[in-house]
Amino acid sequence: MKLPRRTFVRLAASAVAAPAISGFAWASTNRSRPVRIMVGFAPGSSADMIARVLGHGLSERTGQEFIVDNRPGIGGNLATEAVAHAAPDGHTLLMSGTSDAISTTLYQKLNFNFRRDIAPVAALIRSPNVVLVSPSVPAETVGDLVALAKADPGGLRMASAGVGSASHLAGETFKMTTGAEMVHVAYRGGGGDTYADLIAGRADVYFPALASAISHIRDGRLRALAAPGYQASTWFGIGAPRNTPADIVARLNREINAALADRAIASWIADFSGTVAAGSPADFGALIASETERWAQVIKASGTALS
Repeated sequence: MKLPRRTFVRLAASAVAAPAISGFAWASTNRSRPVRIMVGFAPGSSADMIARVLGHGLSERTGQEFIVDNRPGIGGNLATEAVAHAAPDGHTLLMSGTSDAISTTLYQKLNFNFRRDIAPVAALIRSPNVVLVSPSVPAETVGDLVALAKADPGGLRMASAGVGSASHLAGETFKMTTGAEMVHVAYRGGGGDTYADLIAGRADVYFPALASAISHIRDGRLRALAAPGYQASTWFGIGAPRNTPADIVARLNREINAALADRAIASWIADFSGTVAAGSPADFGALIASETERWAQVIKASGTALS
């Protein structure tokens, strides 16, 4: 089985039940029901691609059908809310990520509490955020970029995928770390329009996950600057409704870690410029706790707020 990035849609779409390999089944539920992986972002997003590749691998391994259910909106919170209120029977899972850790502080009136209502199952992947500049910006190093920003405070346009997005807060982290002043320009979702404006010089700098930017870096249309001392990363994992039985969580964790160890999936993740983050549910819970605290500090220090 090959999983290069350019063919993931075809492979993921074929994720139908295969002959059972590991005897995966829920003792108290109808095995004919598919397991839904809820994704809070649109088809084609990083979260969606990862969910489809994982779902395909799990379907092949287990004989249980895993499908992706996209519920984009409100920074990923529509999907998280749906899972928080779903039956804890192992048939509804969440593709959780950095956005959930951010939302815990950014949004004041959610109908759920991510830390309380979502049980950590398994971390999947981490990808570093990069300092990405337009070809129109005369900076070959981060030092050059900081010097430009300080010489003309607010003159550089810092793109993001929206107020409070991971790329926005990664940029705020950079600003606080370096003292650089840049004007924030929020795009809707941080997709093609953001990259088109960077390439055309209508935006100057962007702080996306490397996985999102790698194709533009490889073909030379945009430059990534090495940034010693700057640390920000985007991560994804699988969660389940709270009170999901411990044996189901443990079984899911084992199957997910085994899928991540598959050579084809590991190769796809590497091509996606990510790092496998396999571990126990407790490991994932610790990551969520530390990341929630980290982004809470950035949100409060930067004064980031939603209107």
